[in-house]
Amino acid sequence: MPTPRFLTLDDVAEILNVSWSQAYALVRRKELLAIQIGGRGQWRVEVDELERFIQQKYAEARAGTVPEEPATPESTPAAGAEQRA
Repeated sequence: MPTPRFLTLDDVAEILNVSWSQAYALVRRKELLAIQIGGRGQWRVEVDELERFIQQKYAEARAGTVPEEPATPESTPAAGAEQRA
């Protein structure tokens, strides 16, 4: 049997070891290119696109360009001081 060309978001989530919601968020943010087939929630990702995404993430990690998580008000010392004032 030939290797499939497309993966479902469930497949992508399993390969990346993330939840379906996290895989869908990557698609929504256009970090991972996907096509919508048929009705709602029927997304497909080409195997080559997933490999490109993974290689891009490795390149970002090597270059030290991985974006940091945005600071939450609770994690900022100044914000905590404002709340106490």
